[in-house]
Amino acid sequence: MIRAALLSVTLATPAAACQTALILAMDVSQSVDAGEFRLQIDGLALALQDPDIVDTLVRDEIALSVVQWSGADLQQVSLDWTPMRSALHVANFAAQVRGLDRAFQLSDTAPAEAIGFALRHFARAPDCHRHVIDVSGDGTPNAGADVRQMRQRAQRAGVTINGLAIEGLGVAVTNFYRRHLVTRDGFVETARGHRDYARAIREKILREISRILF
Repeated sequence: MIRAALLSVTLATPAAACQTALILAMDVSQSVDAGEFRLQIDGLALALQDPDIVDTLVRDEIALSVVQWSGADLQQVSLDWTPMRSALHVANFAAQVRGLDRAFQLSDTAPAEAIGFALRHFARAPDCHRHVIDVSGDGTPNAGADVRQMRQRAQRAGVTINGLAIEGLGVAVTNFYRRHLVTRDGFVETARGHRDYARAIREKILREISRILF
């Protein structure tokens, strides 16, 4: 009798819902050389092996997708939507990240179009509580539309945009992301060069997926 009651409760308990659909949108424009691209890829793969990140991804069944972007007409889904339902799912996704080839070469930097592409990509996402775009890059726009218009579109759609600014000297990218790219509920993480990317993307992803939901 007790066993039957426990079984009834178990069956009545809904499955864990996806908390966040997260697009990892990586800048591969001309300012990113081959070595810097590899530092980004390896840094992201390493972050996805962090135990705290793995635990949270699995606990909340977070769905991930990787997009590479560059000029106004150059965006590509490199890894499509994948729910993180187990540590094995995360490990497989990290391995696929590490094996990615660069999508574009010698092109401009157009983050507005990258955001527009990401917003459309959510149409194919799993049913998740939050939609977040993680934009990483090492430069300000030299092509494309006004980024602020895309930020407004994202805010109207209830999508959060966060930025990972990869700096050389100064904080030009950080300031641009903060003033023009991230949404009101977003934030900017700064990497001091591409070699600092692994640390920065780990902290950024952990902050994005650990966020308290209201």
